[in-house]
Amino acid sequence: DRQGKELGLGPTHEEVITQIISETIHSYKQLPINIFQIQTKFRDEIRPRFGLMRSREFIMKDAYSFHANEYDLKSTYSEMKDAYQNIFSKCGLDYVCVDADSGAIGGAESQEFMVTAESGEDLILSSLDGEYAANEEKAISIAKPKDNLLKKEPEIIDTPNQKNMKSICLENDFKASQVIKVILLLAILENKKEQPILIAIRGDQILNEVKLINIISIELKTNILNLSLINEDLLKKQGLNIFPFGYIGPDFDDSNLKGAKSWEGKFLRLVDNTAAELEIFVCGSNQNDKHRAYFDWPLLGGLPKKVDIRKALSGDCSIHDSTQKLKAIRGIEAGHIFQLGRKYSNLLDINFTNESGTKEPFWMGCYGIGVSRLAQAAVEQHNDKNGIIWPISIAPFQVIVVIANVQDSIQTELGEKIYGNLQSKGIEALLDDRAERAGVKFKDADLIGIPWKVIVGRGASEGTIELVERSTKKAIETNAPKAIEILISEILTN
Repeated sequence: DRQGKELGLGPTHEEVITQIISETIHSYKQLPINIFQIQTKFRDEIRPRFGLMRSREFIMKDAYSFHANEYDLKSTYSEMKDAYQNIFSKCGLDYVCVDADSGAIGGAESQEFMVTAESGEDLILSSLDGEYAANEEKAISIAKPKDNLLKKEPEIIDTPNQKNMKSICLENDFKASQVIKVILLLAILENKKEQPILIAIRGDQILNEVKLINIISIELKTNILNLSLINEDLLKKQGLNIFPFGYIGPDFDDSNLKGAKSWEGKFLRLVDNTAAELEIFVCGSNQNDKHRAYFDWPLLGGLPKKVDIRKALSGDCSIHDSTQKLKAIRGIEAGHIFQLGRKYSNLLDINFTNESGTKEPFWMGCYGIGVSRLAQAAVEQHNDKNGIIWPISIAPFQVIVVIANVQDSIQTELGEKIYGNLQSKGIEALLDDRAERAGVKFKDADLIGIPWKVIVGRGASEGTIELVERSTKKAIETNAPKAIEILISEILTN
């Protein structure tokens, strides 16, 4: 790890599982196969946070499927998606299945299962009709309409000390959607090359770094190890003149890289679709204190490669229906499924014999649920000022029997009898017979969130008890047999 300690911990197990399969599965006749494990996993978190939500060690159920063809992989992927949805529903969780970026694990397609909660660290964009949902890294949308710029003769305008979008628009009566901003980045590649990147994007839009990294990897056919903004310090280290930051245009010439010590000599140029669609715009002039106004792409030498590298934003229109607006909600990732394709079988040279007798790589999928995180997510989603409100299907106990006064033999006898009856009926019950004040016991029962509370108090001498539902706080005074009947109906038949 980063402290230099040697560890034998598993962050993920695609390689190990693939190797095991290679030793046991050799023919298409043995496929498909889906194997799983429930095991402690490890993440080298730089800063563990959010209580138990983002820790270095956690319990995970992960499954891996192996197939003879892509169609079979997609079929299992669909079945696993249905199974996961059933699991989260049965756990009593409100969740959203969203399109997701595959990240370091890779693959052609992946989806995350997000438990919605205000404390969630992931941002989800979804349409109001529920037909589209994706996490912020993956989401696509129709951008808000641009403000058209009136056609005038192109001109160079003086913009002293106007290096940011706010000052350019304020001082010259422009709208951000009429301006093209340029972002210069440096990508450190897996093949050791250092590639300068020039991004052009509409002024009111935000760069999506995950989308950008994926596109750069495809364009340059290699992985990105690091992506950072080009600044004066980096230029000095390369022995280059300082660029006119704040005034750079999309046509900033490659000659500005001439003489760089280790950088590639040409920019990889990409323009976001929102900027490419501008017919007339304002942009930098490549010289300090000046911008170009009422220019178009032909005047700049033409369009670079058009790509989608902007963040979808709340209020944008959904791509599936332009009348549907996207809204932002927060979520906690509790599950993730991937179509890995042949990534690992190709890299590890793991093959099977197909129907024609020749060797070919396996098709793979992987599917993970954060078992311990499910409980943590349930707590984040189901709580109030008094404590946890466990969904009944995953509550550690379904009922707590509270004896208000353990010095009262009638209360104690009735409480213990109810407790025994509940257990005999298959209901998981907890008995609070501590020598504490009744108020303390009631507070503790609410704090730990047990779904139902049976209070045995002063009415015990008449055989009366109080039944309280934790989630609604609804209380019923009844007798013990009726209370047990209600609990059996609510717990065992639902």
